[in-house]
Amino acid sequence: MSNVTISDVINRSEHRGALSRITGQQTFWVFVAAVLACLALTVMTDTFATERNLFNVTRNFAFVGIIALGMTAVIASGGIDLSVGSTVVISAMTVGVVMSAGWPFWIGALSAVGVSLLVGAVNGVLIAYAKMPPFVVTLGMLSVARSLAMVLSNNKMIYQFGPDHDLLLWLGGGSTFGLPHPLIILLILAAITAFAFRWLRWGQHLFAIGGNEQAAVLTGIPVNRLKVSVYMFSALMAGITGILEVGWLGGVTPNLGQAMELTVIAAAVIGGANLAGGTGTAFGAVIGALLIEVIRNSLILLGISTFWQGTFVGSFIVIAVAFDRIRQARSSE
Repeated sequence: MSNVTISDVINRSEHRGALSRITGQQTFWVFVAAVLACLALTVMTDTFATERNLFNVTRNFAFVGIIALGMTAVIASGGIDLSVGSTVVISAMTVGVVMSAGWPFWIGALSAVGVSLLVGAVNGVLIAYAKMPPFVVTLGMLSVARSLAMVLSNNKMIYQFGPDHDLLLWLGGGSTFGLPHPLIILLILAAITAFAFRWLRWGQHLFAIGGNEQAAVLTGIPVNRLKVSVYMFSALMAGITGILEVGWLGGVTPNLGQAMELTVIAAAVIGGANLAGGTGTAFGAVIGALLIEVIRNSLILLGISTFWQGTFVGSFIVIAVAFDRIRQARSSE
């Protein structure tokens, strides 16, 4: 005689349902792929699991991960931001110019953040209120912001940052408890972003707009203002990255952040953000950025030309989108 009760059956059903939900998420499989790639590289090479290489991998992917947080918000709202790379350079150039003029770090950082937010506000206003396509607006800003960075620096490299020079380099290139500062900042920003996505009305409305903008309008969501805030959030993440990259590189040139847009969009999409809008997570953005950096690092360690990096990243984007389409088709059956 079986001793299985109705409550046991319900609990098992709930456990299977929870497991099914987890394994049905694209982010889960991307995480598994990243872990397997790390394990394979550890076995295949003598250098991947070294302290120095792991430090470099975590630091490098942090830059992409921070911007990917903002890109995920934009994509989840149904938009796209092609100007993040240029926002990185204009932020970096601003903090460099201000600090090289003798101002303290906090003045330079606030100036860089302010310029970045202005870039995002212009993008958002043109998209939300002028009803211009996000692709066109942000593509135009890509050129405008980079041009202004060249004007600001007179197209010269800046590598002297005044009295707080060492502080800037410590922030971007230093570490605490063995963890690079960009990684620590990424984890903090990812936690804040995840909280905002899940618990704040801003995050809930963001996904509502991406899911069905017309329905969001009818329910009273201030769609235009929210769109502006989303593009400002994306620019803010790029601006913070610009400050950190100056500290890491020890200098800033007008070509900083060039072609970074594709990598960031790839990280967001691979991490589960749906280009049609309505889907995306902060954790997915971080994992997507990690997988891309592991791929890049593996090409170097295995002696494969880095020219292949675009092929691998592009393939992962296609696979990620295909996986999402298959999952949606199955869920609708």
